[in-house]
Amino acid sequence: MIYITRREVFAASHRLYNPDLPEEQNEAIYDKCANKNGHGHNYILEVVVAGEIDPVTGYVLDLKDLKRIIKDNVIKKVDHKHLNHDVDFMTGIIPTAENICVAIWHQIADKLPSGRLYSVKLYETENNYVEYRG
Repeated sequence: MIYITRREVFAASHRLYNPDLPEEQNEAIYDKCANKNGHGHNYILEVVVAGEIDPVTGYVLDLKDLKRIIKDNVIKKVDHKHLNHDVDFMTGIIPTAENICVAIWHQIADKLPSGRLYSVKLYETENNYVEYRG
């Protein structure tokens, strides 16, 4: 088994807020991240695909194909967008790093022509990141 990784970056804004909770409780849970106008991050996304090396091509998956899959299904939808309002696959989801990571997984897992999605890692800051392995 070998693992290949594609890294992408995008900028997006979001507001952490649960509409089912009162304002005071949202502020207690999410602190400054519940700001009514939202706030932004420069996210780093790492997508890891696992598989066997194809003896004909020498690839698990051509990284150009993985780049295109990520760009078409994730980056074009989230880059310079407000995750609460502009991103179809985030509708009705509190855009925590955890939920964004899982949602990205679902955007690409069934689009790989070879290999299997092993993990999606999302850095929200240089010190904070989440990883989802399905």
